[in-house]
Amino acid sequence: MSAVTTTSSAVNRVTPAAWPRGGGRGAGCAGAGSRAPRPRRAPRGGAPRRRAPAAGASADDEDLRGNAGGLVEEAVATASAFLDGGPVASYESRGSRRELTAARGGDTAVPLVVMVDGGTMSAAELLAGALQDRCRAVLVGSRTFGKGTVQQPSRLADGGVLELTVGRYYTPDGRSPDGTGLQPDVAAADPAAADGLALRVLSGLGARP
Repeated sequence: MSAVTTTSSAVNRVTPAAWPRGGGRGAGCAGAGSRAPRPRRAPRGGAPRRRAPAAGASADDEDLRGNAGGLVEEAVATASAFLDGGPVASYESRGSRRELTAARGGDTAVPLVVMVDGGTMSAAELLAGALQDRCRAVLVGSRTFGKGTVQQPSRLADGGVLELTVGRYYTPDGRSPDGTGLQPDVAAADPAAADGLALRVLSGLGARP
């Protein structure tokens, strides 16, 4: 996890009204604030990288690009750092439905951007979808991979492990990323420019009149 500090002169701020829309559901509804982010756990498959925004604003950037996910519990724990309770996801397995909820007390004020791409999948998509649907973060980048299935490991007689698909995940708004992925709120036409775009969005979120 590495931090990048920028100066206000190095960043062209992008306010919510000027964001290039990417088709996601969270654009324009993420709140702004000025409190520093709290430490939290990240899903396995690559820890999100945090960046600092332009001087005078406090915000957070979760980098989930190329993150293959990991344990669902860790995705819920990460979401809990930015939510004050409420739904994170749900899944249906063997005819029953289970709700996954965030713990109370998360930081709901710090501006938040989540970077995603075609390598963002599984539990990482669950995390991104929860923060997007709850209007807690702005997703920046490109469409995610689209793996929203629940897999259960089964031990084989020879000692191997077979993972069986037994269900499907849904975001708080009832969307399943399986097969379709999640669309970002701010699309990065050029992947190489995604980092700079995320910093500009962060600056817009953290800007004060």
